[in-house]
Amino acid sequence: MQLVIVESPTKAKTISQFLGKDYKIMASFGHVRDLPEDKFGVDIENGFQPTYVILPKAKERIKELKKAAEKAKLVILSCDPDREGEAIAWHLVILLKLGKKKPYWRIVFHEITEKAIKEAMKNPRKIDMNLVNAQQARRILDRIVGYKLSPLLWKKIAKGLSAGRVQSVALRFIVEREREIQNFKPQEYWTIEALLKTKEKKEFKALLTKKDGKQIPQLGIKNEKEAKEIVQELRGEKFIVEKVEKKERKKNPPEPFMTSTLQQTFSTKFGWSAEKTMEIAQQLYEMGYITYMRTDSLNLSDLALEMAKKYILKNLGEKYYQMRKYKTKSKVAQEAHEAIRPTDVEKTPEILKERLNAQQLKLYDLVWRRFLASQMKEAIFDQTKVEISAKNYTFLAKGEILKFEGFLKIYPLEIEETQLPDLKEKEILELIKLIPTQHFTQPPPRYTEASLIKELEKHGIGRPSTYAPILATIQERNYVKKDEKKRFYPTAVGFAVNDLLVKHFPEIVNVSFTAKMEDELDQIANGKKDWVETLKDFYQPFEENLKRKYKEIKGAGILEKTEKKCPKCKAPLLVRVSKYGRFLACSNYPKCKFTQDLENSTGILCPKCQEGEILKKKSKKGKLFWSCSNYPKCDFVLWAEPTGEKCPKCNSLLVKMGNKVKCSNEKCNFDRELKS
Repeated sequence: MQLVIVESPTKAKTISQFLGKDYKIMASFGHVRDLPEDKFGVDIENGFQPTYVILPKAKERIKELKKAAEKAKLVILSCDPDREGEAIAWHLVILLKLGKKKPYWRIVFHEITEKAIKEAMKNPRKIDMNLVNAQQARRILDRIVGYKLSPLLWKKIAKGLSAGRVQSVALRFIVEREREIQNFKPQEYWTIEALLKTKEKKEFKALLTKKDGKQIPQLGIKNEKEAKEIVQELRGEKFIVEKVEKKERKKNPPEPFMTSTLQQTFSTKFGWSAEKTMEIAQQLYEMGYITYMRTDSLNLSDLALEMAKKYILKNLGEKYYQMRKYKTKSKVAQEAHEAIRPTDVEKTPEILKERLNAQQLKLYDLVWRRFLASQMKEAIFDQTKVEISAKNYTFLAKGEILKFEGFLKIYPLEIEETQLPDLKEKEILELIKLIPTQHFTQPPPRYTEASLIKELEKHGIGRPSTYAPILATIQERNYVKKDEKKRFYPTAVGFAVNDLLVKHFPEIVNVSFTAKMEDELDQIANGKKDWVETLKDFYQPFEENLKRKYKEIKGAGILEKTEKKCPKCKAPLLVRVSKYGRFLACSNYPKCKFTQDLENSTGILCPKCQEGEILKKKSKKGKLFWSCSNYPKCDFVLWAEPTGEKCPKCNSLLVKMGNKVKCSNEKCNFDRELKS
């Protein structure tokens, strides 16, 4: 019997379909060892030697794997084909004592298909220690920053805070963008459109773009007075077609998915978090339907290219097919890896409809379509540009019509077509009206998950396996939240942590420095750099700076002083910050321990005890509710958001429910439409 070890039961089940009864397939259920939770676990003096412990969740599993390994002739480690997978395999080699007495193979594949697995079995290898050392270096770097820097944050800002090496850069992007928005001063500008009509009574619009042959810049028409002057100048003028330019515009298909573009697309299109996207993609990979989903490669194998060609020629026709090879932009992408694609294009979304749940089908459908689209002809548009003169001004009208759908046949995109009338040069048009419109410049938008991943990727921060955890961590730590449009904004504690790190630990939040560290980890993985040297180079200046900062930094947890007095001892109240957010605290602390939550404050007096304030809270299951700050002395609670208004019928509090405002008293039937 030969023992095959994979990470998950789903992967084990899929692989079992391709291997015979001579193979026993078991799952490790992910990582089996890690640095200890209760101590530093890294011996700095002895070459950064880590102390690993078996994870509590893995203890029973390791016992079972040991028993199975003892009975097996050969142990085959088939963990994922990346650093984390290599590290899991290495930890299993140590725990199961493989190598000397018990032979083992390490096999890798990028898709769970019979062909890929049998090919991997023909090419076994031993553990790649370069990949393992890159993972160890990454883990130890993160432990150094987290373990050494977090206590400083506890002391200088608030207890329970933590610092992260890569997460801190993501937080910095969000904080800096928020400050750009806060400091933004909108500028007024105007545009002028002409609504015109041909002799055949066909109407269309043209935008004013030039004056005296020169382009009018965005802020060229500054106010209503200037706009009205132009409108007045053009009254009674002839509008003449000066130039008609017709040409084809080609739109190329999108590249096949890699991790970052998969996450960005599902964030933009469906509002999925990066974490959710990866969870669903992992399920499809382990079921054998898509290739490995953690990749920064755009490469497609010859087999995949042939598979796409065959499908397109058979189902769509030759005029839609064009072989395309994509070059990966990342310098460190492993070209042996592939882009994310279906393992078998003949398994159409329609065929898999019964086997997949709604979310799995949604993701598979887009991966399948995007892969095929990447091997199709471009879409072709007929584009028309018309310049129209009136006095010394030039207006521009644009039209665009789809001529050949190409890849859009399989991968539809939202395209706005505009049909212009058939216009001839020197044709005189009738002016129906001029439409001046006021605009204001807009601040840069807050980051969404999609735009933040794009920004991280652009600067070389993070890797395919880390985008989702980065975004999840900064939210779990309450450093950032999402607004109603699912865009990130920093909390008070996020601002405080970022500002301290930027001022006192600039290298930790420096974009270039963090990107360089990522690059060095890649060099370790490729055998071009020593992992211990990399850790030394980072640790020595970091440790020296840390010692200085404990003396230098004064308490940074006070945000502002207030005019308010403590209701208990009448001392001035301060706005402070904790890991949960802003709160009022007595300046007489620790003698007086009065605090009041500001982050979840509603400012509404409790109608039951007439003393406490109603606060927004979250149940253990994540459901929002509103209750009295005097709990448990006062048990007043609401499961809908109070408006602060009293019911005109019974004087109870009114609450928001859907698009209505209703009375919180169940016996009262008062309701009204919610004003938008």
